[in-house]
Amino acid sequence: MRDQTVSRNYAETLFALASQNEGLERYQDAIETVARLLDEDPRFRLFLETPRIAATDKKVVIRKAFGGALPRPLVNFLLVVLEKRRQRLLREIAREFHDLVDQSMNRVHAEVTVARPLDEQALRTVTERLTALLGRTAIPHVRVKPEILGGIVVRAGDTIYDGSLKSRLEGMRRQLLDAPLRDSGGRPS
Repeated sequence: MRDQTVSRNYAETLFALASQNEGLERYQDAIETVARLLDEDPRFRLFLETPRIAATDKKVVIRKAFGGALPRPLVNFLLVVLEKRRQRLLREIAREFHDLVDQSMNRVHAEVTVARPLDEQALRTVTERLTALLGRTAIPHVRVKPEILGGIVVRAGDTIYDGSLKSRLEGMRRQLLDAPLRDSGGRPS
């Protein structure tokens, strides 16, 4: 829990920095570049997180790697993160920063599960309906899972909307199993 609080504090600092400088979306793309590199290159992550390597050496690499590619205030932010020995939290800081940007732009990410891939028109329709339902601009992340048979399942935050055919069939099955048996005259048996 402490790491999440620390990550949130750093993300709030980065958010303020982005607001004062080149903009939220530019910083969102930039911090995503750093987080993606940490996820995709285990050697880079190990280099940054290894305590045996001096912080000054790590700072040199950060300046060389990101100096021309990322906004200077963000590079300086990364150097402070290194100095404070919080580099293992960079991915969580990036996630927290994305959440802050989404909140400020009134966006919500929704996990959308369907049985078959959606065409562009269907995706537009789903996005529009989710935006209306959730009261914020919806950003759907579509997954295809044939086992839901049909319909749609949406998860937005802690809320799940299950309109899958599988769920409906399960509901009908439970109703049929719970229904009292009746004889041919309509009387309970």
